[in-house]
Amino acid sequence: MLKPIIHRAIPTVLATSFVSALLSSACADNRGGWSDDGFGYTGGDTATQFSQPSLPQSSWADASSGAGGDNYFNEAERASRSGADVSRYQGLMAGGSLAMYPEYWQLNQYLASQSPSTIISFVQRYQGSVMAEKLVADYAETKAAQGDYAAVRAVAGYITNPDESEACAIALGYNNTGDPMRAYVEKANVWLETPRKQADLCRQLASELAANPMISDIDRERRLYRMLRLNNNGDIVNLANRLGVAISFNQLMAVSNNPNSVLGQVGSLAPTAANRYLYLYALGAQAKQSVNDAAWQLKADLGKDLASPNRFFDDKTRRYAYRTLGVARMGVNTDIGFSSDAVDWFAQSVGEPFNADEAQAYAQAAIRFSRWQDVAAAIGEMDFKVQQEPIWQYWLARAYRMTGNAAQKQQAQQLFAKLAQNNDYYGLLAKDQIGARFTRLPDLPRPSQADDTRLAQDASFNRAFTLYNLGASPSYTNREWNWAVRQADKRGDTGLIIAAAQRANDIGWYDRAIFAIDNATNLPDGALAYPMPRQDSVVQYSRQVGIDPAWAYGIMRQESRFNVGAKSNVGAGGLMQIMPDTAKYIARKLGEPYSAAQVATGETNIRYGTFYMADILNRLGGQPVLATAGYNAGPNKARTWQPDSGSIAADQYVETIPYYETRGYVKAVMANTANYAALLGNPSPLSQRMGIIGAKY
Repeated sequence: MLKPIIHRAIPTVLATSFVSALLSSACADNRGGWSDDGFGYTGGDTATQFSQPSLPQSSWADASSGAGGDNYFNEAERASRSGADVSRYQGLMAGGSLAMYPEYWQLNQYLASQSPSTIISFVQRYQGSVMAEKLVADYAETKAAQGDYAAVRAVAGYITNPDESEACAIALGYNNTGDPMRAYVEKANVWLETPRKQADLCRQLASELAANPMISDIDRERRLYRMLRLNNNGDIVNLANRLGVAISFNQLMAVSNNPNSVLGQVGSLAPTAANRYLYLYALGAQAKQSVNDAAWQLKADLGKDLASPNRFFDDKTRRYAYRTLGVARMGVNTDIGFSSDAVDWFAQSVGEPFNADEAQAYAQAAIRFSRWQDVAAAIGEMDFKVQQEPIWQYWLARAYRMTGNAAQKQQAQQLFAKLAQNNDYYGLLAKDQIGARFTRLPDLPRPSQADDTRLAQDASFNRAFTLYNLGASPSYTNREWNWAVRQADKRGDTGLIIAAAQRANDIGWYDRAIFAIDNATNLPDGALAYPMPRQDSVVQYSRQVGIDPAWAYGIMRQESRFNVGAKSNVGAGGLMQIMPDTAKYIARKLGEPYSAAQVATGETNIRYGTFYMADILNRLGGQPVLATAGYNAGPNKARTWQPDSGSIAADQYVETIPYYETRGYVKAVMANTANYAALLGNPSPLSQRMGIIGAKY
């Protein structure tokens, strides 16, 4: 996943989209779902609550709910949330598909005091279920936080799908019970990552790995340079001392309080490792206050050092100083605008290894200013696995096409052709680059009778549908569903996934139908992943305000996945996730009284949402990319990110939106729009739809 440009917290104007929360909250423990590894907003387990839509009568609903006491589920779940003893429900729900839940709630209520054998017993009795996986993984995290590493190690082998924090818990268990080699395998995931976006257990693991015998002094120094930039005092003292360099907390506090005690003093500072580290620490502290002041000071100090017979700056210190400036500058793009200085500073830091965040920030800065050779250089600094991601394959191809030699231009054509096999954001853009026409989504095979039979017999899907039919909390229904999709995908059973998605679509459970198709490894996005409920209303209201119905569907798919009862953690609601204040503004513009109850209905929500889309579009010069960004982050922010002068291609604008959530949101909506346009019989190239982004004023 793309790591973001560092930024400040997102002030959501219209909505933190339901889907953004859904992607992280529906399966925030990563049982078959996503986890967001960015600096930006992520939802939590309780980020979104919504009511299930009323169910149509169906044979599936009749067959898959209520058996063996399953109808007691909601009553039992409410009791568990109140802290009541739910042991009696074990008998009441025995024999049903949801029989494990009362015991799970009982164990989970006092998880910290459970023995490993108790947890293992539950896992063995409910082997392969998502709740067994959740219980044992949460137990490992709890015990790691307590420092009971023997308990962590005892259950580690039963965790099959750990998320980032759980993987770190397992590694801590190994690291503290005499098996540092098995802890070392997590090094790539935590060692050079930015601590403030890591889970607590991962920060702890990264700190502990400093003493791991598998970690070299080269590794320690590379981490130390990142900690100096971030002013992370505990890690700095630990790492420096392990490298034989005496730096104390008191020294760091003194420099933090007065960076100028080091900055500007290079003529009088001995060129020791300790002083060089303290200089980078001071520069990082100064850059947090003012990047421009820090840049001016570095320039002055480098100039002064050139005239000194006893040079203070070695190549490594100089390069990491420029790296510090580059990263800091990318963190203030929304506040003071973009600057090509960031590209220059990153370029002057080449020669020292980049971590993932640094390389991607370098690439994004270069993309913004069409510095195509720097784009290629930045991608070259990424790990090979990251380089293969569609985003960087696309931008490498763009860079080679713009400035490459004949061989590189040919490689660009090949990269575009490979990407163009898909209908996601980069695939659609790649089609445009090679002149390939996109006219329709591929057809998915219809589920066979055998597929439907396997679906009816699949325990995980059965639990998901049962919970859905009972109107259970999405934290349960979605977790069961996501796990079922993941297990089917691991087996390569695409027929089962299509059958499940079709069944979900038939009963109006659109968000899980979309999830199933989107997350199947070997399935293309077909029409099943792009449902069009309430088509007459969407088309009617879109045309009334002069917007493309495909764009309205693109927004709706991303905002709510067509769940009428969707409600985000910041109060946005309905199919188009309209904030209460925004709804009041729309009502005033339409000259009608505001009614929260009416806004929550599908018809009014669509009418208000399409009106607001048209309103933002008009305010932002008719530019759909700007309007899409404005729908998510607010029109003023979308305008702030426009170039100060001239223009840039819309894909460059999108790639350098500082807010992680908004950047992903715009990509998803624009790809959705192109796919819906094809379904509605009006296909057009995505690049043409996105257009050019002009200057902000």
